[in-house]
Amino acid sequence: MSLKASIIPVTPLQQNCTIFWCDETQKGIVVDPGGDVSDLLDALKENQIILEKVVLTHGHFDHVGGAMDLSKATGVPIIGPHQDDAFITTAVVAAQNMYDLDGGKDVVGNAWLNDGDQITFGNITLDVIHTPGHTPGHVVLYCKDAKLAQVGDVLFKGSIGRTDFPRGDLKTLENSITQKLWPLGNDVTFIPGHGPTSTFGEERASNPFVGDRALAS
Repeated sequence: MSLKASIIPVTPLQQNCTIFWCDETQKGIVVDPGGDVSDLLDALKENQIILEKVVLTHGHFDHVGGAMDLSKATGVPIIGPHQDDAFITTAVVAAQNMYDLDGGKDVVGNAWLNDGDQITFGNITLDVIHTPGHTPGHVVLYCKDAKLAQVGDVLFKGSIGRTDFPRGDLKTLENSITQKLWPLGNDVTFIPGHGPTSTFGEERASNPFVGDRALAS
């Protein structure tokens, strides 16, 4: 079994949409299709991926704006995020208008995720971890076998997610990272919602917000 991943930045905000698939079955999922759906469809076709689900880490428009169009084009369901983000997933159009952007659609008909749920495709299993702080309903997707996590906007290389959005909270975010992500292991590579990948170990060593030294000071 091998988990494969292709990161495709979408929207003018360059949000990391990720296509995951099982290389034994070619079955896969798309995580956080914020937009540029035609590019995502081309990537699925190029890699001969059988799409099974669209999965959302949280509700912000640059992560979910293309979910409805991708679901309609492929006939697959939309899963996630946690229900506490319902007030965001249903206000995509209003949010993107604040940035003078368009094209995204409010998300309806999706199934919600809870802490401890699992997402499967092919021979791959992803564990769902509820990680509030950036948004109240944010979730992280973790593959234990691959030591890989999709963390959305919780954590970045050298930074953390913003907490100045509605119902964001810095202490809650810090707890999500240190109490739920760090225990997974320093050798876990993570794909953030924006920017380059990193590892939990690298961030514990050097992150100025949630690194061990920063939190001890």
